[in-house]
Amino acid sequence: MLRRSVNKRSEHHTQRKGDTAVMQAIATFTKLGADVLFPLTESAAYDLVVDIGHGLKRVQIKFSSDKEVGLRRIHSNSKGYVVKIFRKNAFDWLYVLNSNGEEFLITYSLAGRQSVTPQQKDRIERVFPALRR
Repeated sequence: MLRRSVNKRSEHHTQRKGDTAVMQAIATFTKLGADVLFPLTESAAYDLVVDIGHGLKRVQIKFSSDKEVGLRRIHSNSKGYVVKIFRKNAFDWLYVLNSNGEEFLITYSLAGRQSVTPQQKDRIERVFPALRR
């Protein structure tokens, strides 16, 4: 049966946006000359690892339709949705792709925050080249 509930359709659409952000992050980091590595588990608090030549950085990836980006993980299980707030030092960088196709890389600490609003100073083309030095 091909019937879907509204919630499943909404969940699927949200997952597609997240998938798009992951693929764009991989393409951008690769284009900027970094090697991209993937965790083998779904339980990691980060989505990929970027080798910047002098170290590895754990990267959490988010898609945002709003200016503000929530710093939480949401997944479903047999009892419904589970929302988890990231623990301190769960990842090193936050990559954000917004609905306008703009990419941001936040490399400063977000400890204790529930959300962040990426600024122009956080645009990936401004931040990433300096990190490779």
